[in-house]
Amino acid sequence: MKSYYVKRFFSMLVTLWVIITITFFLMHFTPGSPFNDERTTNEAIQKNLEEQYHLDKPLIVQYGMYLKQIATFDFGISIKKSSQTVNEMIGRGFPVSFELGMVALIVAVISGITLGVVASLKHNGVIDYLAMTIAVIGISIPNFVLATMLIQQFAVHWKILPTATWSSWKHMILPTIALATSPTAIIARLTRTSMLEVLTQDYIKTAKAKGLSPFKIIVKHALRNALLPVVTLLGALAASILTGTFVIEKIFAIPGMGKYFVDSINNRDYPVIMGTTIFYSTILIIMLFLVDLAYGILDPRIKLQKKEG
Repeated sequence: MKSYYVKRFFSMLVTLWVIITITFFLMHFTPGSPFNDERTTNEAIQKNLEEQYHLDKPLIVQYGMYLKQIATFDFGISIKKSSQTVNEMIGRGFPVSFELGMVALIVAVISGITLGVVASLKHNGVIDYLAMTIAVIGISIPNFVLATMLIQQFAVHWKILPTATWSSWKHMILPTIALATSPTAIIARLTRTSMLEVLTQDYIKTAKAKGLSPFKIIVKHALRNALLPVVTLLGALAASILTGTFVIEKIFAIPGMGKYFVDSINNRDYPVIMGTTIFYSTILIIMLFLVDLAYGILDPRIKLQKKEG
């Protein structure tokens, strides 16, 4: 298993390098310049700024300098906010984004698994049809559309929840619902399908014949195996939720990394774009690795097969 994890670690580094390379060159190949605005119309000023941020050098030289820079975990200084470093922006915005993303992910996992299990136990019943109808609606509505609807109803029309900022638990409710709804629906459908398949297996029939309680059969025997496909999907869902926070944070005026990322794209702030992209890519790659670990915990046979290989 040690050699497997070593290979996985190096594959993670290669994946991150590919992401950095593609993002760097795509960003620089896009027409325009971060200094093409009313404040830097003077050519001399533009040249000085380009020299300061090394944009006057050949692209391959800039690429090499940037790789050397991020190797020391230094993402540089923001072009539009020269008094702030990208590291400072990440340190200030990420805790908020992480809190929102993790709360939404936990809500999605708990709600989705519960809904899927209940639907499978009431197969072809009213609860099953109702649960799956809710799941289809949840998948169909984009989170930014749902966010707008939530603001309109709960904040503007009924005035029972706040719309913006991030100062109390009440401010978490609407953005969490907007982020968690679609993943909840996906997890519910997958859990239901997997549970229906597991409940027909011989070992479940044997457990019932032994007189085990329905709760023990569901939790100890059926659910553990039914969760394997869900765990596989969690990496992609985590990516979807974390990247989804960019738009949701902008809609709800949440002071997370989404604000910096969206503004940096609009302003062509190269260091902030690169820094936030690399930071989030690293987190998502690590999450995918943790999914592999969780897979082995849920199914010990995977470990044995790796050792034998």
